Amino acid sequence: MKNLITIGLPSKGRLKEDSISFFEKNNLKPTSNGGERNYFAQIDNLPNSKIIYLHAKEIIQRLGDETIDVGISGLDLLQESSMNLQKKIEIKKKLDFGVADVVVAIPNDWIDVQTVADLEEVSFDFRDKKNTRLRVATKYPNLTNNFLVSKGITQYKLVPSLGATETYPFIGSSEIITDITSTGKTLKDNNLRVLKDGCILNSQACLLISKKKAATLRPFLNSLI
Repeated sequence: MKNLITIGLPSKGRLKEDSISFFEKNNLKPTSNGGERNYFAQIDNLPNSKIIYLHAKEIIQRLGDETIDVGISGLDLLQESSMNLQKKIEIKKKLDFGVADVVVAIPNDWIDVQTVADLEEVSFDFRDKKNTRLRVATKYPNLTNNFLVSKGITQYKLVPSLGATETYPFIGSSEIITDITSTGKTLKDNNLRVLKDGCILNSQACLLISKKKAATLRPFLNSLI
């Protein structure tokens, strides 16, 4: 279909519900013929559009390769992606949901460590006394590297996390972590605390577009922003 607008929305959880609500509030109600597992929907009063439900991370990828035109995903996932991808994507609007922070968290019993500067001392201790590097478990290697390097910390090693990052310091896989948190409860429940100056990024859901499609999307976007 000519000038078809392809919209990527998160496929699960709170982000999915809030994204659908955002469209509904703007009089663009997604409707689907299938059941829960159906990955496609349409907007009845916008016939030249289709919705695809995707993992929030994949929405960034698909905007970058121009297989979708518009999407809702997290600022954290956009800023974690490669610069090459980021150059192809434009933030049209920051939305009032999906609010969370990417933070540096350490075990509660590291009493002497309150700030990133204290962490630097610890990292040198590890290097000098244990001949090893401080290990940081994370799902956000790019954001973490950029933040730590900007603070002058160099003596560390990233450990890729595939899930439940907050357990890593307690199973011997890392000393500290970076992770995303909305309330801090999960960190607290796992005996971790955020460094006083350890906020890497204030994230939230964003309405994103593929820059290449910006001109053709203008009429559609006017109904959303």
